[in-house]
Amino acid sequence: MTPLGAKLRRLRDERGIALKDMAKALNVSSAYLSALEHGRRGKPTWFLVQRIIAYFNVIWDEAEEIQRLAEISDPKPAIDTSGMAPEATELANVLAREIGRLTPADLKALRDDIVRRAVRRT
Repeated sequence: MTPLGAKLRRLRDERGIALKDMAKALNVSSAYLSALEHGRRGKPTWFLVQRIIAYFNVIWDEAEEIQRLAEISDPKPAIDTSGMAPEATELANVLAREIGRLTPADLKALRDDIVRRAVRRT
C-alpha cells in the first residue's frame, strides 16, 4: 500500500464510503481505485488528485497532505545515480534489493536519517 493509498482507505473508512461508490463518483473503475490504494498503480494525475480532494471535501492542510502523499506514492520509483559518487549507486542497489526485508520501524528510521542528513547539506 502506498502512503496515498493508506490515506484514501482511512478517509473512506472514517466516512463509511464503499470503494465502488467512490470510484463511481470519481469516474474511475473500482479496480483502478483498488489498485491505486494497494500500490499496484503509479501515482495518480494531478487532475485525479484534485477530484479526490473535492470528493472528500477537504481543505487547507488535509488537501495539501493528500497532494504531498500523491507525490511520494509512486510504487516503482527510479533512481538515476549517473554522475554521482559510486556510493550513491551502491546505496540505490542495496536498498532496491533489501527494502522488502526491513521492518516498518527500520524504514522510518532510515527515511528520517536520510532526510535529516540531506537537510543538513542544504
